[in-house]
Amino acid sequence: MADRECAHRHGFVAFLQGDIKREALLTGPYFRAQTGYPASPKTIGEAIRKRRLDLGLKQREAAKMIGCNYLTLVNWEKGHFTPRVNRMAGVVRFLGYNPLPTGSTIAKQLVAHRKARGLTQKNFARELGVDPSTLAKWERGDREPNGKFLERVLSKMKERR
Repeated sequence: MADRECAHRHGFVAFLQGDIKREALLTGPYFRAQTGYPASPKTIGEAIRKRRLDLGLKQREAAKMIGCNYLTLVNWEKGHFTPRVNRMAGVVRFLGYNPLPTGSTIAKQLVAHRKARGLTQKNFARELGVDPSTLAKWERGDREPNGKFLERVLSKMKERR
C-alpha cells in the first residue's frame, strides 16, 4: 500500500503483479479495431483475415498455425506490412492456395513460386543447381532458362503445385 501511495505522489501508477493481464493492450491510433468481413480480399493480409474468420480462429491461433508472432499477423491484416519470404510457406499452407500473382512470364512465375515456398534466391538456386546470380537474372527477365535448366525449373515448379 505504501508503494502505491508513493507512486501516486510522484505521478505514476504502480501495478502489483496480477493487476493487469500479461497481454499487450492494443490501443492508440495504430491499433484501431478492424471491422467488416473482407469478402473480396485484395491483399495478402485481407486474405489471411478472411480465412481466419472463416475458420473461426483468433489471431493468436492463426499466427501459431502460420508460424509467426500474433502481432505480426495483426500488422499483416491491417495492411501495415506484408509477409516476408520466410513466412510465405506458412501463409500458403494456412490459406490453402498461393495468394501471390503468378504472372505471365517465366520470370514472374519463378519469383511467385520461390516466394510461395518461402525460399531465398540463394536456397532456390541451390535446389536448381545454378548460381544465385543466374537465378536473379532469370527473375529480373534479363535472361531465360533454356535447355536442361528450363527442364529443371519447370519440374521444380510442377512438383509443388
